[in-house]
Amino acid sequence: MKIKETRRASKARKARKAEVPAENDVRTDSLYAWVLAARPKTLSAALSPVAVGCALAVWAGCFKPVPALLCAIFAVLMQIASNFINDYSDFEKGRDGEDRLGPRRACAQGWISPKKMKVGVVLTIILALCAGLPLAYFGGENMLSVAMLCLIGAYAYSAGPYPLGPKGFGDVLVVVFFGIIAVGFTFFVQSNVWTPQATLCGLAVGFCIDLLLTVNNYRDCEQDRASGKKTLVARFGKDFGLRFYLGLGGFAVMFAVMLIPHGLKWAGLLPALFLVPHFMTWMKIGSIREGRALNACLGDTSRNIVVFSALLSLGLIMDAAAKLN
Repeated sequence: MKIKETRRASKARKARKAEVPAENDVRTDSLYAWVLAARPKTLSAALSPVAVGCALAVWAGCFKPVPALLCAIFAVLMQIASNFINDYSDFEKGRDGEDRLGPRRACAQGWISPKKMKVGVVLTIILALCAGLPLAYFGGENMLSVAMLCLIGAYAYSAGPYPLGPKGFGDVLVVVFFGIIAVGFTFFVQSNVWTPQATLCGLAVGFCIDLLLTVNNYRDCEQDRASGKKTLVARFGKDFGLRFYLGLGGFAVMFAVMLIPHGLKWAGLLPALFLVPHFMTWMKIGSIREGRALNACLGDTSRNIVVFSALLSLGLIMDAAAKLN
């Protein structure tokens, strides 16, 4: 009995250590503070759809490195701008209290002042537009509308009079912006056409990236309910959240499989390998269930998104090679 109690105490100490973030020693307005505010673990959600869109362009024989690079830079900068907006907005609305379970926020911790965070938002958006506006040269004037739509989406997700994320529309926004738009227009700016393959790849990646939002909402379920947020997990509970997380991975693979009738055999088959790490992460979430320990599952989920996108991209390139033979 004493041995079991000692083991439990040891696990508890390790859990408490895991909950103490390395950010305790962050200096105000330091470069490290801005790096943390940018939330590097979320950047896989920005680069993964661009990678898949570029791989699809390779398959279609229209890959162009310059617009591909501009898409990657625009996507990363827009993701960072969205993170800055979310950081500032949550601080202003008092959503980041002492009971916050997720990674600490820059404004709430005093690492970056709200005034400087607003400046950071503006500068990041300007840099994003410097990368995004030249895409009109490759994809036509429609790309300007896409860039503006991305700006509106980044702002409307967590800010404004009716923030869409806390109202339960976050999952839809992720699938649309990080999936269909990000993959589809990365392909479009290189090919100047929209194809069924682009839509299916966009849906596959979008559902996969929504895993990151879902594990966040699962962790924050009780706090979200207390603060009036209406995410899907807050509405329907943690048991639903676990099923939803598992199902999202299944839907991502399903849309990839639907590429097979469109002449993309390997792109349809390889992403199924993603189900192994996805299932393991799902089991881990279910075993942890609650608390800051779930933050480890954020990193696992981010890794799984990269795995899925890499497998889908590799499949597209293998299908491209098969066309040449």
